[in-house]
This record gives sequence, C-alpha cells and structure tokens, in this order.
Amino acid sequence: MSTERTGGSTSTAGTARGERRAPLDRARVADTALRLLNEVGLEGLTLRAIARELDVKAPALYWHFKDKQALLDEMATEMYRRMIAGIPLDPQETWRERLLNSNRGLRTALLAYRDGARVFSGSRFTGAAHAEQMEDTLRVFTEAGFTLTQAVRATQTSYLYTIGYVTEEQGVQPMADERREGYDVEERARLMAEYPLSAAAGREIFEDFDRHFEEGLALLTAGIAARYGIA
Repeated sequence: MSTERTGGSTSTAGTARGERRAPLDRARVADTALRLLNEVGLEGLTLRAIARELDVKAPALYWHFKDKQALLDEMATEMYRRMIAGIPLDPQETWRERLLNSNRGLRTALLAYRDGARVFSGSRFTGAAHAEQMEDTLRVFTEAGFTLTQAVRATQTSYLYTIGYVTEEQGVQPMADERREGYDVEERARLMAEYPLSAAAGREIFEDFDRHFEEGLALLTAGIAARYGIA
C-alpha cells in the first residue's frame, strides 16, 4: 500500500520540513511494535500505543492486522527472521551441534526483547520463513539415523524446553540489567530457613541462567541419544 490510511482518510503527512513519511505497512508496524515492546512489555503493548508511536490513528492498524494476536504472529515471525539471519545453516553440523546451536540462537533472540518468549510462544508464523531451516534440520537428523517422527520429537522437545526456560528466566529478569522484586535469593533463603534444601536450591533456580540453560541442553541431548540409540 503506497499511501497511509488513518481513520478512513488517506494521509501523506510528513515531517515539519515536508519530508514524506515512510508508508505504513506490516513490516513497519511490526518493527515499531518490537521496539516498543522493550519499553512497555507485553501488557502495555496495545494497538493504540503502537499507533501513537507511529503517529497514526489506531484504526489505520486494522488495515494490516485484524487484532493483537495477528500482530503478535507477525512480531514472532520477524523475530524469527532476524534470528536465522544471524545463524547461517551449516550442512556439515552433526545433529547434536544443530540442536545446541539452534536452541542457543533461539534463547539469544528471545532475550533481546522484553517478554520475548511470551510473544513467541503460541504465535503462528505468517509465512514460510521457517521452512528452509526446519527442512535442513530434519535432514540433518534423519541422515544421522533418526526416523522423521523421532527427529520431530527431539527438535520439538528441545524447542519447548528453550521457550519454557526463557519464559521463566524473563519472569525473574525481564531484561539483562533488570531483576523483578521478590527474587532476592538471600531473602528467599531467610524466609525458607525451616526448609534448608529448598532454601539452598534458590541459587540453582534463580541465578546463573546461562550455565543452567547449558546444563539443561546437555541433559536433553544425552536423553535423546539414549532414548533413540543414536550417538
């Protein structure tokens, strides 16, 4: 769409110096929504707030997205596009390397946005941008000896692990430099003093997320190999 519709009328408004504003399209809306997400989080990300950021009226967004979930689908798709752009496919990878690298890349991509895992979880990709990497990953697994069913189960389980892990991680640390109130490990230990094992477990649950994520991936990888008898 070459022109911008605002509240039923066509707008070609520019800056104060008369410069033409970029046309309103799905890509521009999704990009703006992702930038705004880091400021306001998922709850604060309303179509009205996005429209205000774009300097258009809210009805203009409904030309591109029928509701907020449709926008979240496009945001998740754009997050995925950006992720795979930074993770080139390596046809020589082993299935273990592919599983580790893809899930590390996914976690990094999700952590780049406030509530990134919540946006991604349950969203439906709006195109086939994911098909090339999915096809190549399944090829890597099946050529290693997995059946297609086993390959799907292994990759889906690791994917769900990463989504769930980052959801919990961002519940504690919404962004890298933030920590939500109520997750002080020392205070938790004092409150649970009568339960010494549970108190001590706090450091294993709420600190050193990088190391614990890697340990979880190692457990998954070992379990997949043992379950399907593939080295």
